[in-house]
Amino acid sequence: MSDNDTKKPTGDAQTPPKGAPTDTPAAKIGPEPSNPPAGAKMDSPPAAHSGPTGTPPPKPAAPAGGPPPKPQPKNPGFVTAVIDGKEVVVKPGTNMIEAAKTVGSEIPYYCYHPRLSIAANCRICLIEASNAPKLVPACQTPMAEGQVIKTTTPKVKEQQRAVMEFLLLNHPVDCSICDQAGECKLQDYYMKYNYKPSRLEGSKALKHKRKVLGPRVVLDQERCIICTRCVRFMNEVPKEPQLGVFGRGSHERIDVFPGNELDSNYSLNTVDVCPVGALLSRDFRFKARAWFLSATPSVCTGCSRGCNISADWMSQDTYRYRPRENEAINKSWMCDQGRLSYKDLNVGRVLTARVGRGLQAPGTVQPAVGRKDATAGAAKALKPLVGSKQLAVLASPLASNEDLLAGLTFAKKVLGVTSVFVGGRPQGKADHYLMTADKNPNRQGLALIAKGLGLSLKGFEELTPAINAGQVKALYAVGTEVPTDAAAFAEVVAKLEVFVAQAQNDSPVTAQATVLLPAAAHIEDEGTFTQQDGITQRFRKAYPPKGDAAPHWKWAAELTRELGGEAAHASARDVWRALSGQVSEFAEFNWDKASPPDREKPGINPLPSGADGRPPGYREFGAPRVRGI
Repeated sequence: MSDNDTKKPTGDAQTPPKGAPTDTPAAKIGPEPSNPPAGAKMDSPPAAHSGPTGTPPPKPAAPAGGPPPKPQPKNPGFVTAVIDGKEVVVKPGTNMIEAAKTVGSEIPYYCYHPRLSIAANCRICLIEASNAPKLVPACQTPMAEGQVIKTTTPKVKEQQRAVMEFLLLNHPVDCSICDQAGECKLQDYYMKYNYKPSRLEGSKALKHKRKVLGPRVVLDQERCIICTRCVRFMNEVPKEPQLGVFGRGSHERIDVFPGNELDSNYSLNTVDVCPVGALLSRDFRFKARAWFLSATPSVCTGCSRGCNISADWMSQDTYRYRPRENEAINKSWMCDQGRLSYKDLNVGRVLTARVGRGLQAPGTVQPAVGRKDATAGAAKALKPLVGSKQLAVLASPLASNEDLLAGLTFAKKVLGVTSVFVGGRPQGKADHYLMTADKNPNRQGLALIAKGLGLSLKGFEELTPAINAGQVKALYAVGTEVPTDAAAFAEVVAKLEVFVAQAQNDSPVTAQATVLLPAAAHIEDEGTFTQQDGITQRFRKAYPPKGDAAPHWKWAAELTRELGGEAAHASARDVWRALSGQVSEFAEFNWDKASPPDREKPGINPLPSGADGRPPGYREFGAPRVRGI
């Protein structure tokens, strides 16, 4: 395992001002004020002079035309100002955009991002400030004591309209085929701040329409507004400067440096930060309209980092993962490998139960088996082996804590095992920022649960010799992911007399199962993962399980009842409430309060609203009827 596996990302790209607090993104941006507030301290105080005998010396008078005395802070340690007639109290170093959000005033912006350095080149955030003779960029200017800011005056509105007109002069306006439609700030701001026809006479400047920057990103240079967010992101966050600004004037463009390509493992974050439809994911391009997608807060299962994500889905298909903000784990970013790991949710799924090995004679069809019959078949096969040393259990660290609590409790109390073999994905490569070498999202949770239940964990490498030696003749698997070649392990498990497997995806291993039970993916149920640093995180359910699939905990409960035990779990929440008390590390985790909101915070990556008026996340109720709405 790489040393980077245990390092948390540092996250923010810009150094905060000297003396400024750093516990919020708003406090980490902007330089020191370039325009001193009214009443700046004079270089030297005026000289005192004596009055007549017996009378106190008169107070020094301010020089004619000099600045008034500096006002004392109304709230010591904070900056107190007025925005659109409302008093605001913020921490020193907070810029005007973030301060305005606290009182409900919206200042439009394109180039500004709270985790990137300040460029101040789009100019749409110019507003009026009492201590400046001209309009000032709200993204670049920190708040000053006693400042009065106005964001809705005719002068500001005309500036916003003029900037929008300038940005749209050479824009192709191909919204009907643009993937960003529905999430585009050009569309939003045009309707709010401009809404007027173009006055351009003549043809627009033409640029490269489909510039492939790398294996995962394509650029439409005509749509680009040169906000430079992508350039700053690559320079400052992954620290891989692969993009630059080339040309001058109307022919200025974003591009890769000659002879290079955008092949960073964080290249798709440039698509997220792009406020228009210039940078596009080659994987998601032309796949779905944003307003048809619902978004569910979840956790990435690509590695043990546990990046927070929003899973965008329609019907019972997941279309993309997007990073969701979490200051302690992934800030606002995620790696490309984790972002593309959603594909296993859509293809190669185990959707029906099966009794009997899957390798049938040519021309024969495996008969379909209902869930009740499959449960009865699995219980019948396992019952003679209860308490036997020839029965082993394989647990996957891809399963949620709720799945493992129910599955391992069944293994210990009903099957009578005392040890568990650990499966999961093989180790991979780590990188310098977020991605870890351990490709399993819940290895830490598996270790904590096994410890709490009094089960010992054995390495996967011990299982194959035990099967080959005849010490293990039956295997119950909660997940069939293995850290070795699946085809080679399939030849080993073919020697087993009983192999009951709960599996999410088809593989050579599942083909050898004597009873195969289809397992739901994490996106099809709610639950928790415990990432590598011991942080337990909740994720929500997006859509119902496909086919006859059911969560691992539900199969374990049904098998428990079939074998004469008691299991009254009706939901993942019930499993947590009933069984998590055995794990001391879970004692302080509040399952209900830790649930992420079903909608993102206003002003932070706002989700598109549904075409029919329903908010994202509420467009599908129950089993979806057909693809789409």
